[in-house]
Amino acid sequence: MDSPLIIEDEDEEALSTLVRVPPHRKTHSYSLQFDEKPHHQIRKHSLDEVPRSATLGSDAVYFDSSDDEFSTNGNLVIGENAGDGSGGGAEDYVIVNPPPNVGVGEDDTEPLPEFIGAGGGSGIFKVPVRAAVHPGRPPCLELRPHPLRETQTGKFLRNIACTETQLWAGQEDGVRFWNLEDAYEAGCGVGGQVRRGDEDTAPFHESVTTSPTLCLVADQSNKLLWSGHKDGKIRAWKMMDQSSASDDDDDSNPFKERISWQAHRGPVNSIVISSYGDMWSCSEGGVIKLWPWDSLEKSLLLKPEEKHMAALLVERSAIDLRSQVTVNGTCSISSSEVKFLLADSVRAKVWAVQSLSFSIWDARSKDLLKVLSVEGQVENRVDMPPIQDQQVDDEMKLKFFSGSKREKPQGFLQRSRNAIMGAAGAVRRVATRSAGAFSEDTRKTEAIVLAVDGTIWTGSISGLIVQWDGNGNRLRDVNHHHRPVLCFCTFGDRIYVGYASGYIQVLDSDGKLISSWVSHNEPVIKLAAGGGFIFSLATHGGVRGWYVTSPGPLDNIIRTELSQKESSYARKDNVRILIGTWNVGQGRASHDALMSWLGSVTSDVGIVAVGLQEVEMGAGFLAMSAAKETVGLEGSAVGQWWIDAIGKALDEKNTFERMGSRQLAGLLISLWARKEIRTHVGDLDVAAVPCGFGRAIGNKGGVGLRIRVYDRIMCFVNCHLAAHLEAVNRRNADFNHIFRLMVFSRGQNLNNTAAACVSTAAYTTKSNTIPSTGSEEIKSDLAAADMVTFFGDFNYRLFGITYDEARDFISQRSFDWLRERDQLRAEMKVGKVFQGMREALITFPPTYKFDRNRSGLGGYDSGEKKRIPAWCDRVIYRDTQSSPFSESNLQCPVVSSVIMYEACMDVIESDHKPVRCKFHATIAHVDKSVRRQELGKIIRSNEKIQSIFEDLRLVPEITVSTNNIVLQSQDTVILTITNNSTTSKAIFNILCAGQAIVKDDGEDSDYNPRGSFGLPRWLEVSPAAGIINPEGSVDVKVHHEDFHSLEEYVDGIPQNWWCEDTRDKEAILMVNIRGSCSTTLTSHSIKVRHCFSARVCLIEDKPTNLTKNLGGSRRYPTDITRNGSTRPRTEDSVRRGKSR
Repeated sequence: MDSPLIIEDEDEEALSTLVRVPPHRKTHSYSLQFDEKPHHQIRKHSLDEVPRSATLGSDAVYFDSSDDEFSTNGNLVIGENAGDGSGGGAEDYVIVNPPPNVGVGEDDTEPLPEFIGAGGGSGIFKVPVRAAVHPGRPPCLELRPHPLRETQTGKFLRNIACTETQLWAGQEDGVRFWNLEDAYEAGCGVGGQVRRGDEDTAPFHESVTTSPTLCLVADQSNKLLWSGHKDGKIRAWKMMDQSSASDDDDDSNPFKERISWQAHRGPVNSIVISSYGDMWSCSEGGVIKLWPWDSLEKSLLLKPEEKHMAALLVERSAIDLRSQVTVNGTCSISSSEVKFLLADSVRAKVWAVQSLSFSIWDARSKDLLKVLSVEGQVENRVDMPPIQDQQVDDEMKLKFFSGSKREKPQGFLQRSRNAIMGAAGAVRRVATRSAGAFSEDTRKTEAIVLAVDGTIWTGSISGLIVQWDGNGNRLRDVNHHHRPVLCFCTFGDRIYVGYASGYIQVLDSDGKLISSWVSHNEPVIKLAAGGGFIFSLATHGGVRGWYVTSPGPLDNIIRTELSQKESSYARKDNVRILIGTWNVGQGRASHDALMSWLGSVTSDVGIVAVGLQEVEMGAGFLAMSAAKETVGLEGSAVGQWWIDAIGKALDEKNTFERMGSRQLAGLLISLWARKEIRTHVGDLDVAAVPCGFGRAIGNKGGVGLRIRVYDRIMCFVNCHLAAHLEAVNRRNADFNHIFRLMVFSRGQNLNNTAAACVSTAAYTTKSNTIPSTGSEEIKSDLAAADMVTFFGDFNYRLFGITYDEARDFISQRSFDWLRERDQLRAEMKVGKVFQGMREALITFPPTYKFDRNRSGLGGYDSGEKKRIPAWCDRVIYRDTQSSPFSESNLQCPVVSSVIMYEACMDVIESDHKPVRCKFHATIAHVDKSVRRQELGKIIRSNEKIQSIFEDLRLVPEITVSTNNIVLQSQDTVILTITNNSTTSKAIFNILCAGQAIVKDDGEDSDYNPRGSFGLPRWLEVSPAAGIINPEGSVDVKVHHEDFHSLEEYVDGIPQNWWCEDTRDKEAILMVNIRGSCSTTLTSHSIKVRHCFSARVCLIEDKPTNLTKNLGGSRRYPTDITRNGSTRPRTEDSVRRGKSR
């Protein structure tokens, strides 16, 4: 057009902040040929080569991902001088034309040309790295792949416990277990019936339905698994070995508990078995109970039909330890909930953990030894009354119009602004008071573990890890991560730490960091060691097994081998996604309008995401919305009306299923999934970031939804950015604020709490509405997604053009020239906003501003202001393509293209026109059941791996000073254990294989083990575990202590206390030896006899009948290989030392 451009005076200053009108220039078109190889070069990674702290501060973010297939031919148009803006080093913007005559999907729909903004090659806007095998962490056994949250309602896993042959898990409706021999097998559900969420889970067995399981403890001496439940009951489950499990006629029948009894009125928080075989349990109100092993043993001998009598027998034997330390109504321990118990097998003690204190008990005498605070200060007495909750005002009095009579009269807009700003300030004050009243103390202990050297390690919400000696003296503090510590476990001389951030760290015995990696994308709530693995459980219910050699050479071998088998387990699926955005201007729409906009184009769509702006506005509503956000409430009646109306247009009862929604003041986003693909869509999370007044009010901002589709993460963000022609920089800042600070969490209508036993603060690591801006920068959730789609009223306008000129160009459909005047296009060219993101070329008229209820292009603003038409309403996205026309594979898992981008000009209910955009997405993903099988084949067939595992079976050679000990009353004998190795540490652990009464007729005695190979009450062994340095030795004190072994308890009262057992007794001690990272052990047997009389006792070198009454079978120790097979361990000859 030849006429000069006319710029009004009031716009001149605003336009001065904008980039120049881009000059007309030539473009160069050329064809780029792409081969079929992946275009993402994956950095080879070995944790051995990474500095200890690098894994925490690394810029590279690795995730698993996959998707569709495109032609490798196409045209690429590159703009000249595109990198002149402040994008500094950013990649040039490009215009991508699809290859000719190439369609996507079954209907061969031709993709639309796209514009790609500059600046997407660096920082948080860089496409995340994907790989077939995660290069940023050790390879793992995916025993139970991440299940969709929606499939786990009532079945979330809460806890795990491991033996050398089985992994047990406590869930909300019972328990289950895996035989590690079958760990690499394909998923088959329970009895061949696959349940949602367990499609790819390794074969497992499940119990009958029970109350939620809160804690587990394995008793290998009696082949029992003990579980504590929310209903206050403790249950015993028989550990079925592989042979007995395979003999079952119908594997789908759930197994039943052996015995159960009512242990507490409240939930059973923790169970341990002490050094003397007794069971300790804890609950709310500071309650700790002891269950003597003698009573448990008698109840286990009763028949299943006598389970009521068995329960009564155990219940009557309980010893309430809290009542024993209560004098005149004052108790020596706090009345707060006892969260954890720890059995100190080295010194025969039990630690009870409360929120801010510990109590240490003698496992033999049951005496309270010490009460100390988390700071290590000894407490003589703890006040009984619980801390009263701070009261927060129920009503918030917000003064919206508080002008003084002396003030000059203000305009309506200024008064409204002052009102909203005042409301925001009041909201902040109330939120601050509420946070102070209800926030958890970061000193609270969330985990505790016993290390092999006898020290105790505790972890707190602040991430602080504290080392204690066995007497409760604080030794050292370490802090390697800023997130809450949720769990510990030990293997050899290593300590494994699980964090709320999903990290696992490996520490040595001095607390120094050996390695760390991201194990799950959700908090790690439990760790367990066994069978050559460290198993981790995340809040979503996924279970992974990490090889005990990691990090090490094994990782690179598995990673290389498994990557080469990618074709066997890679899968692809296609899905079409419809995005709808509309600024409804506080109005409502007819059903016909919604059908024209959405309902008419969903026949081939699998996912529908809809974003609305200005659903409701006004100072009062905005202030109330902000107030509700501070207490976790959102939504409104008008918003619900819109969701119901859109659902009706989508025929949600028959075709689509509503997944979820999020509302922030006038912003509303909602999502639907077609029922045919519903099983592959889930894990819905929500987020909101206000950008209005003071970054606190939601008149502007963004709301987002995050979902998992075919195991890939997709984020949808509905935005309403700053208005007015001159506010370009403000709009850019709004986008940057949303992109960096949008943090997803579960919505208020998604209250499937995954893991009880974990405090809210422990696993809710990020804020929902207003993310904290502390010293540590939170990585963007949007940057980690496989596909991100922004849509909404972005408010970018046309510049350098008048109202009449714009109308003329629109009437002539000269959209090419108008696009050159688009503020958003200009800002994306220089990498100032939506860096590296893509938009289909606009071929529809500007969608703003129209007179309501006027149809056609003649409906543009005819009022006094005559606002220049603009493309305010847009849809912009990014997938995992780092270059155009990439093929979908596990390195580039989500490849999308736009097949529809248009405005619905016939809808007249608002001053904006609704816009819709349809994507065709190809998603590459992993068949995790097949990949697990391939991993098993690699483990069993690779000679290098087998050699590494064979080295793990090496155990240092040791010598014991004697294999026969005779004790009389109060006698003490020193047993010396010597490590003969010159290079390896030896880890020893002394257990009692069984005890017996010596028969007068000389017949062989039956040796009966106590719980978890506990010691008899007449015997003290100290230390019972520890580390022996190369060529070093340790002296173990074996002491006889008088004890009335016929003592029984009824309702906690000792009975027959006057009886004295005068019979001679024997016990078989097992000195188990491991290396610092051994997967097998050697055992040395030592016979200990207590002679009541002074007569000389002659004892045999070895026990001749080491059996147990419970089952009666001779027990053979076993070696556990990494592929799950078992073999009898050869008897190790007992070396005789110098008898004392």
